[in-house]
Amino acid sequence: MIRYVDGLVRALDRAGADLVVVCQRSDTERYRRLAPSARVLAGPVSIANRATRLAWEQNAVPILAKQVGAKVIHAPYYSMPLGSGVPTVATVHDVTWFTEPEQHSRKKASFFRCATRTAVRHAARVIVPSKATRDELVRVLSADSTRLDVAYHGVDTDLFHRPRVDEVRRVSRRLGLHGQPYVAFLGALEPRKNVPNLIRGFVRAVESVPERPALVLAGGIHDDEVDAAIREVPGDVRVIRPGYLAFGDLPGFLGGALVAAFPSRGEGFGLAVLEAMACGAPVLTTQRSALPEVGGDAVAYTEPDVEGIARSLTALLTSPDQRERLAAAGRARAGEFTWRASAEAHLVSYQRAVE
Repeated sequence: MIRYVDGLVRALDRAGADLVVVCQRSDTERYRRLAPSARVLAGPVSIANRATRLAWEQNAVPILAKQVGAKVIHAPYYSMPLGSGVPTVATVHDVTWFTEPEQHSRKKASFFRCATRTAVRHAARVIVPSKATRDELVRVLSADSTRLDVAYHGVDTDLFHRPRVDEVRRVSRRLGLHGQPYVAFLGALEPRKNVPNLIRGFVRAVESVPERPALVLAGGIHDDEVDAAIREVPGDVRVIRPGYLAFGDLPGFLGGALVAAFPSRGEGFGLAVLEAMACGAPVLTTQRSALPEVGGDAVAYTEPDVEGIARSLTALLTSPDQRERLAAAGRARAGEFTWRASAEAHLVSYQRAVE
C-alpha cells in the first residue's frame, strides 16, 4: 500500500497533475518531498486511529475537496467517502477477501468485503492493478466492467535495482550469513503468502543440495503456523527470520539471493515479485490470480503445495544456467512496469470519472 501510494504520487506530480494530497500529519514531509508541486494537507492527529480516520474520511474529506476545488477524489485503498458531490475513484487491490476468505482474519475480511462492495456500487470509477482482479470483481460481485480501469503498478528503480557487490556483502553480513547462499522471501504476515509450505518445501529441496543454502524470511512473519513449520526444521537446515529490513538493504537482499520465492495462493498484483525481478533475482512464484501477468515468461512457477515447492526449488537450486536466464529475463520484464505508465492510466481513469 505505501509503495503504491508513494510511487503513484511522485509519478502524478512529475506528470504535471494538479494534485492535492490529504494525509496523516506524520506523512506530510514525505509527500512534500515526493511531490514538490503538490499541495499537501495534513489531517488531525486523531486520524492515526483507524476508526477515527474512517469517520474523518466520510465527513471531512468531502469538505476539503470542495475547499480546494477538486474535480475528482481518489481513494487509494478500498474505502471511500460517500455523498461528497465530487466524482470519486477508488482503488480495489485484491478480491481474495471473497475468493479465499479463510486466508484472512474474519474481522479484516469482513471490513474489506464491505469496503469493496461500496466501491463497486458507488465509485464513479474503480481502479484495479491487474486484469485478473478486474475479472474477479465482475465474477464475484457482478461489477460493471465498463467502470473498471486496469492500472498496473510500477517499480521504483531508484530503490529496486541490481545490487552492487558491496550491497550484497553488507546484507549478508547483517543477516549473519557471511557469504552463505540463501533463498529469500519478503512479505507480510498473511496466510495467503503460504510461508509454512515454503518452509517445508525448502527443507525437502535442500536435502539433495551439496552446499545447503539458508532460507531467509524477511518481514512481519510471526504466527502459530509459521512457528510450527519452523519447529519441524532439522537442526542442520538454517532458517533465519530477521524481521523487517531497511529499504536500503532490499536490493542486496533480493538481488543477492539464489532464488526469491513467493509461493502465494493469490495476489491482486504481485509487487514483491516485480521488485525482486527488478533486483535481478531469479523468482519462483505461482500461477495464481495476477501473478502470471507480472511474471510472464521471466519467472519460474510452482504449485503452492509442499511437494510442488520442493520440486520447483530443487530444479532452480541445481541449475545455475536457469537461474541466470531468469535473472536476466526478470530484469528486462520489470522494466516494462513503470510508475509513469501507471500514473498515465490513473489520469485516464480520473478523466473518465469527471466525464
